[in-house]
Amino acid sequence: MASALNQRLHAWLAGNPDESILRWVFRTILVITVAILAADLIDQNGPRVASDAAPPQLDSQRDQPDVAADPPTVLAPLLKRLMPLPKGDPALEQPISLELRGGGRLYANGTITPGSARTLADEVERHGEYIRTIVLNSPGGSVADALAMGRLIRARKFATEVEAGKTCASSCPLVFAGGIERRAGERAVIGVHQIAAIRSANATRPGDDMSLAQNISARCQRHLADMGIDLKVWVHAMETPHDQLFTFKPDELKALNLVTSAPESRPEKPRT
Repeated sequence: MASALNQRLHAWLAGNPDESILRWVFRTILVITVAILAADLIDQNGPRVASDAAPPQLDSQRDQPDVAADPPTVLAPLLKRLMPLPKGDPALEQPISLELRGGGRLYANGTITPGSARTLADEVERHGEYIRTIVLNSPGGSVADALAMGRLIRARKFATEVEAGKTCASSCPLVFAGGIERRAGERAVIGVHQIAAIRSANATRPGDDMSLAQNISARCQRHLADMGIDLKVWVHAMETPHDQLFTFKPDELKALNLVTSAPESRPEKPRT
């Protein structure tokens, strides 16, 4: 370093001092500029290298983020409480059948098919003065008929019930919602999912089927609102794939006003 300075001083004294000074100043500035750029480059690469390294381990008790308290939106569907569709009961796979029993209880068992609403209306016309409660055990079916059945039940001020261990799934809760009183027995399965893909015979454009599905969805929401049911019921339905079932816990049935009285729990028998 001292040798270089001596050489530059000698050149300055021997030659044109102005030209030597300018060259010396220019080179000094160039060296300083390169040093500053190198330092900036090192600073910028520092965080990037750190981010590529393995993340620090979190203490399981102190530093673990509370995922359960605020789950990311993309994980929400994975955290839902879903179950496969119940195994088909051969009796319930048949079109809905009606049987009037004692105590004014009209039992409706089976699949809701096109025409089921008309079947219920005919039965109510014949025996309406004796009917007090519609007892449901159904895997669902035709949405349009379920809506009509629910409206008829509300117009006649019938109660609805799902007995202990029985099922009311898919479109069946639309019927159940019509009850002026709504009861569910212990271990009753009440669940919802998305409506099935709908093909319209009159569809002429690709968007017609989607428009029809949205129209039916809106009708279901309006029906539940008219029946006094919390619309979160329909949110659960729309979030659940058609091949699965979102089943409501007893406290959820009450909180969402799907039932007007909580299911009665039977005390467990003592073990011997």
